[in-house]
Amino acid sequence: MIEFVTSNFVPLMFAGLLFFLLTGFPVAFALAATGLFFGLIGMEVGLFPSNLFQALPLRVFGIMQNDTLLAIPFFTLMGIILERSRMAEDLLSTVAQVFGPVRGGLAVAVVLVGALLAATTGVVAAAVISMGLISLPIMLRYGYTGPSPQAPSPRRAPWPRPFRPRWC
Repeated sequence: MIEFVTSNFVPLMFAGLLFFLLTGFPVAFALAATGLFFGLIGMEVGLFPSNLFQALPLRVFGIMQNDTLLAIPFFTLMGIILERSRMAEDLLSTVAQVFGPVRGGLAVAVVLVGALLAATTGVVAAAVISMGLISLPIMLRYGYTGPSPQAPSPRRAPWPRPFRPRWC
């Protein structure tokens, strides 16, 4: 059994991740549980040194000290505030009126407002979440159906820090 585990450790880890995901755990918890579970199994069968988990508290503390990751919940909160106060809807409606005669003018407005927001935030995840919270209900209200309401957000995602004019 130990030889089977050592020779097939990576496929077993992938199967374990699929198992955790199919049981309904959120992705973050499934990844953490898979890593911890298979780290313990790897230490028991001799694949990893026994002092591997001694560095875990230092890694967690180092991640918590990362100032860039603090921007994600703050800009998500900013997106929720903009959406609830209807300021974002007014901004998107105004910019969409500029592109009124253009087919897909609201989508162009979402990309432009998203570029402005992305240039100010500097964090891709925060900008995408904020623009998703702001623009998706408005686009659905104006009749965008199917995959089209989600399309402007990924096109704008690689723009932050610094605002790049090239298309990646």
